[in-house]
Amino acid sequence: MSTPTQPLWRSMLYVPATSERFVARAHERGADAIKIDLEDAVAPAEKPRARGLVRDVARAVSRGGADVLVRINRPLHLAVPDIEASVWPEVDGLVLPKVDTAHFVETLCEMIGELERERGMEHGHTRLMILIETPRGYANVRAIAQSTPRLAALALGQEDFAAEMGMAEPDGLQLLSFYQGVQVAAREAGVMPIGYPGSIAEFTDLALFRSNVEAARRLGFDGGACIHPAQVPILNDVFTPGEAEVVRAEAMVAAYDAAMAAGDGAVAFEGKMIDVPVVARAQRVLDIRDRIAARAR
Repeated sequence: MSTPTQPLWRSMLYVPATSERFVARAHERGADAIKIDLEDAVAPAEKPRARGLVRDVARAVSRGGADVLVRINRPLHLAVPDIEASVWPEVDGLVLPKVDTAHFVETLCEMIGELERERGMEHGHTRLMILIETPRGYANVRAIAQSTPRLAALALGQEDFAAEMGMAEPDGLQLLSFYQGVQVAAREAGVMPIGYPGSIAEFTDLALFRSNVEAARRLGFDGGACIHPAQVPILNDVFTPGEAEVVRAEAMVAAYDAAMAAGDGAVAFEGKMIDVPVVARAQRVLDIRDRIAARAR
């Protein structure tokens, strides 16, 4: 299976599978991805019904062009029927919570592959986002990040992880070192680091939310999840390169390419010498711009 290109997941909006009201308008919210939730937002007694709704909900929430993911449950006896209900052409990927070993991911991938074959789907259609939510998962994060080519994104599940660590609510930067540990593992594996400091449950103070998301962008994260539609435009705005940023990146890449074509050993730009890492950062800005334009089309 070849390595697929990275998706554009600046904003990932959770929608409970059983909430008709939220499902009905999810496609209007402008999120890059909709996460149909079978886990925390669905009561235990409602989980069987929620599984039966997945395909219809996926069709409904994708009407605005968003990618569709399904967050499944853990432990395994819940994960298996969730996967059986969710591996369909209408679903682009799965969100795996509380992952603690690479072996667990490999086991689920075997099942996912079998379902894709049985259902006439392209092998590798179902992408994965993995949530690191336990100390054991964090200790194994590098192996987890490299466990499957299906993996598209990696995130620290801040609420569960803080609880497992005995911390207070995950406000401020108290989890920063753990976010960056997950980020390093994601970048090493060539997948997207998703997340921001602070609590995902905070949706009333949008100024604080924007501040947290801006901090994540400065740190090098690619997007974030949210639970309220008002958070979506903030995520999209912050994780979209600004016009001045794009113009500068274009000029920098052009100057570097011209210097390389001329055989120059050093490249000057805006009165400073630039090298490969600096130009790679500019090229990444242009790549994000292009993926946003492709989604708009």
